[in-house]
Amino acid sequence: MNLEAVNKELSIEGADVRELYGAQDVYLEQIRSLSPKVKLVARGSSLRVLGAARDVEAFERKMNALVDYYVKYGHISKEVVAQAFSTGLSDCAEPVSEKDVIVFGNNGAVIRARTVNQRRLTEMYESNDLLFAVGPAGSGKTYTAIALAVRALKERTVKRVILTRPAVEAGEKLGFLPGDMKEKLDPYLQPLYDALNDMIPAAKLQKYLEDGTVQIAPLAYMRGRTLDNAFVILDEAQNTTASQIKMFLTRMGRNAKFIVTGDVTQIDLPRKSDSGLTRAMDTLRGIEGIGMVEFDKRDIVRHPLVKHIVEAFDRRDEGVRLP
Repeated sequence: MNLEAVNKELSIEGADVRELYGAQDVYLEQIRSLSPKVKLVARGSSLRVLGAARDVEAFERKMNALVDYYVKYGHISKEVVAQAFSTGLSDCAEPVSEKDVIVFGNNGAVIRARTVNQRRLTEMYESNDLLFAVGPAGSGKTYTAIALAVRALKERTVKRVILTRPAVEAGEKLGFLPGDMKEKLDPYLQPLYDALNDMIPAAKLQKYLEDGTVQIAPLAYMRGRTLDNAFVILDEAQNTTASQIKMFLTRMGRNAKFIVTGDVTQIDLPRKSDSGLTRAMDTLRGIEGIGMVEFDKRDIVRHPLVKHIVEAFDRRDEGVRLP
């Protein structure tokens, strides 16, 4: 039995310790309470562990599993910490609350609301036919919206799903791309295809695209249509003009659900002031049946660095000198 006292320093690599330890060190204090046999001293990106060798080794395994979980999923919770330091996180398997599950994707993959505002979007969907979801890149706005659309299609509450974007170049010129209009636009619409491919088997998705059950098209193709029995998502709405977003919103037909997503910090229009997204939200705010969810940096679920990248650009835009 190894009772030798050790003093070991663990390096927390690949994780933001501020988020790993939680606001006001709430998760760190929880870790301490769940690890009474060792003493913990947190200094920056390292964690000093003091105790019997076997207890330190056991703690290190659990802490490494928790860090691996954070790196993989981009967030933790009190439930995750409790699991890590009790039964353990098996292969970093993400615990799932049934109420957060939106739809089951390919190979049984669970597509769920993973942040507070993703949950707000799924909850507000139940009582609103038009939703605005705005916020930074990587916060899951579009992915959550598409998951809700796929669920509606599977539950047959709508007959078709329509995904659209304004065809505004983000620094590139579509005219120089090879092929016809569809071939020019398909790469631009690829993020929408990527999300659908996570949720619908390839053969079925291809069939849906061929028979019009799922449609992906530039915003200009929406003009003149009345969209009944449809779940319609307008993505990258910050690149619409006021007249374009009005045109889109007035396409809403019977038994339709509309979700508008966008990031007002990434406007690609020649004049940023021409963006119609914020003007539309200001105009429609307070109308019954229209919900609005404003995502923020806390919702970013991509690589942990994405959150810091967004913060750095926000500071620059606010005129604060970066360190």
